[in-house]
Amino acid sequence: MDKIDFKKIHPELYRPSAKDFALIDVPAMQFVMVDGLGNPNRAPSYARAIEWLFSVSYAMKFAARASLKTDYVVPPLEGLWWADDPADFAARRKERWRWTMMVMAPDFLTRAMFKAAVEKTEKKRGAPPESLRIEEYAEGRAFQILHIGGYDDEGPTLARLHDDVMPSQGFTFSGKHHEIYLSDAQNRAIETEDDSPAARSPFLRRR
Repeated sequence: MDKIDFKKIHPELYRPSAKDFALIDVPAMQFVMVDGLGNPNRAPSYARAIEWLFSVSYAMKFAARASLKTDYVVPPLEGLWWADDPADFAARRKERWRWTMMVMAPDFLTRAMFKAAVEKTEKKRGAPPESLRIEEYAEGRAFQILHIGGYDDEGPTLARLHDDVMPSQGFTFSGKHHEIYLSDAQNRAIETEDDSPAARSPFLRRR
């Protein structure tokens, strides 16, 4: 059977330019999500969130292949980031950061399939994160650009967005800092059969 690759279906979302910011309209999409707080490099809850997101996502993928005769590439990891005090975010005080990590779940996946995937994963990983859920996220209009480099090197790109691009076009913030990870520096022990989780190198999207 053919395998659906959403990165190819939606290049405007997953293949942005690295040269300049683009203003796009992001459609409402369904995601498996986990919320958390703290430095992603140190917080055990962050690593646990990633494990659960991909374990459940792959369980649903295999269920769709078996019951719906539909196969797809599990989309890349995404993250919403913010802080109660915006200065903590700008100053990279990561222990005060809040986050929602998420993986897009195609709309043909049902809540019943999600529940079954969670129950299957529980047998291997124990109780799930309390905030684990599947829900729609409607982001709307956003600026985005491809960032190539380390996570801590995003500062100049964000500064250009905040101080130049958005003010010059009459925009202000209406949502959270959104990253989609296209290459991966972290190892994840996920049972994936013939697929592997998307590698992570962030690109930035900001409403």
